Amino acid sequence: MAYGSGTDTNSKQGGDGGQGGGSRGGGGTTRHGAKAAAQLILLWTALLWLLEGVDQISGHALDSFGIEPRRESELADVIPAAFMHFGFGHLMANTVPLLVLGFLAALRGTGRFLAVAFTVIVVSGLGVWLVAPAGSNTAGASGLIFGLFGYLLVRGFVDRRITDVALGGVVAVLYGSILWGVLPTESGISWQGHLFGLAGGVLAAFMTSSRSGAGGRPAWH
Repeated sequence: MAYGSGTDTNSKQGGDGGQGGGSRGGGGTTRHGAKAAAQLILLWTALLWLLEGVDQISGHALDSFGIEPRRESELADVIPAAFMHFGFGHLMANTVPLLVLGFLAALRGTGRFLAVAFTVIVVSGLGVWLVAPAGSNTAGASGLIFGLFGYLLVRGFVDRRITDVALGGVVAVLYGSILWGVLPTESGISWQGHLFGLAGGVLAAFMTSSRSGAGGRPAWH
């Protein structure tokens, strides 16, 4: 999330499948899951670009859907804010990590991904609403990106799945440097959205775990 230009006088912060029984069935299920994950995250990203195009054409009319902190009426913008950006540069910075992390997160099922994304967006948005600077207006997908990062890091340990732990390690290597974004070290960056998004991702890993409701402590697999 980064401060962006807007048409008002407020400062603007940007937000920034199972396995088959046989090898053939399992391979088909895996391919189907990857295709569904790719389609979902491509459609999600395309929606962000479409909305930014509308925002540009309308003279930044959609910037009003950002979150202005501690105003009750702004609670309605907690979810829409995650789909808005302050310019194409802001959106471009979020596009690649969203595509990569979103695809990896959606490989375990599009329904689970949507539950994770909803949890992250709400936690990140509420965090911004509570603690962002007065007079600011925060929007963008980077809260979701930080949430997906946190989700992928811990999902394998929560589900006790070795392959997901390994995937989390790869994600940490590729994107671990984004963790600096949860610190208030750079002016104009919504570290609040990043920090609460990260927390929301960890929470979502537990809430959507395949172990939820299962009795006992399952073995690693």
